[in-house]
Amino acid sequence: MRNATELRLQAAKRIVAANPGATYLGKVPDILLAIPVLEVELNADGSIKKIDVMRPPSQAPETVQMASDAIRRAAPFGDVSRLPKPWKFVETFLYRDDKKFKPRTLDQ
Repeated sequence: MRNATELRLQAAKRIVAANPGATYLGKVPDILLAIPVLEVELNADGSIKKIDVMRPPSQAPETVQMASDAIRRAAPFGDVSRLPKPWKFVETFLYRDDKKFKPRTLDQ
């Protein structure tokens, strides 16, 4: 990884790979169940230092824990020590009615 954008993209791909039964990659539906937004702070080795909820959804609040668990399953995210601090990325989880998610990073 050379920059924060590459870190975010690699992290999104790892989250999908680590959670194959909980994700979708197709078109995002017009109406979503929930859209939690989480900020992930990493240690130099790519392990998770902490996860903060930046925007909890008003409905389906359980998706916050589901998204946090998905991030933890995908860790570590690779050596980030050569990147400038802070070693953080933000991911938005787009949950459908069946509670499968897509990282918004992969939809851009």
